[in-house]
Amino acid sequence: MSKKPKTLTVYRYLTGPDDASFCHRVTEALSKGWTLHGGPTLTFDPAQNRVICGQAVIKEVEGVEYTPEMKLSEQ
Repeated sequence: MSKKPKTLTVYRYLTGPDDASFCHRVTEALSKGWTLHGGPTLTFDPAQNRVICGQAVIKEVEGVEYTPEMKLSEQ
């Protein structure tokens, strides 16, 4: 009987101003195999007078063990 490789679910929460660069960051993550996890969030930063977006993304990675030192963006 062969052992099934362990699968690690990696989670990231992307944030930034509500502009094209934020959309590009999310699009880049999606193009690298990440998937959206839930809907986007928005809040207003009165000190900067701008809207801040947030979007959670997840990715399933096989054969990787979790460690607190891992760079999630590189998975």
